[in-house]
Amino acid sequence: MLRKVLTTAAMASALMAPGLASAQDEPVRIALVAKALGIGFFEAAAKGAEEAAAELGDVEIIYTGPTDTTAEGQIEVLNSLIAQRVDAIAVSANDTDALVPTLKRAMDRGITVISWDSGVAPEGREMHLNPSSAPLIGNTIIKLAADHLPEGGQVAVLSATSTSTNQNTWIEEMQKVMGDYPNIEVVATVYGDDLADKSYREAQGLMQSYPDLDAIIAPTSVGIVAAAQAVTDAGKVGEVNVTGLGLPSEMAGHVKSGASQSFAIWNPIDLGYSATMIAHALATDEATAEPGATIQIGRMGEVTLDENGEAAMADPFTYDASNIDEFSSIF
Repeated sequence: MLRKVLTTAAMASALMAPGLASAQDEPVRIALVAKALGIGFFEAAAKGAEEAAAELGDVEIIYTGPTDTTAEGQIEVLNSLIAQRVDAIAVSANDTDALVPTLKRAMDRGITVISWDSGVAPEGREMHLNPSSAPLIGNTIIKLAADHLPEGGQVAVLSATSTSTNQNTWIEEMQKVMGDYPNIEVVATVYGDDLADKSYREAQGLMQSYPDLDAIIAPTSVGIVAAAQAVTDAGKVGEVNVTGLGLPSEMAGHVKSGASQSFAIWNPIDLGYSATMIAHALATDEATAEPGATIQIGRMGEVTLDENGEAAMADPFTYDASNIDEFSSIF
């Protein structure tokens, strides 16, 4: 076993004084488990984990995951990590509930378990790290539009489906802060059902119905790309700014063309960094995962757990012409 290997003298000392064996003989081994290997988002998160490990100085990162995005694949990986007796597991779950029995067994064996990005049901982890929160996302998406409308103007929302829980929540949170933007008018909310062709048509319809439209906010990675393409095809680059939530790899061309001045999504490097910091703090008993607990996460500041054992990392990260090349090659 690699964990906490003791010299003969240290073993003797530990036998005479239980509980005093050095925990520094071996690094804290943290397994960062991706939904699947070969995905740029998770490889970027692994870079963040390595950054945290270098900063902490006593951490070994085991970056792993299945070859496909299945619960069965992750369970096989998790069983291997349990057999290796890692100190902590930080997993982005392919299934909220299916991983619970395996992760409970890990916790029963003294392994710290957290989820990040995509959560595990509460009984299968100590805490969950969300990339952001609904209020932070709602505030960000309207601010992205308003930042490029100093005199105010008309904006419209192109969402996913009318029943999409997360998008609806983000839009509700956006509406709550509209008082901060008295010169911004939300003229319509339409739904592209997260289908590229329908989202494109809805964006076309917005520009036809509202000839003075200044911005389209799409809090969906499918909708934002479709809207940017619709603006380009309509010859309205520079007139209608497309913003919201998207992936750098898919939005790079539209940022360079000017169809999108900026957009946001969580930074996977920051997410992997923060998950590692939290896993280390819990594994070394520097922090606890109780509701209301505050955990330090290095350069990202701190997070506070809510009553469900969840925490939000930060505002979504903004991408624009200054950084799009750096991140478009990552995810």
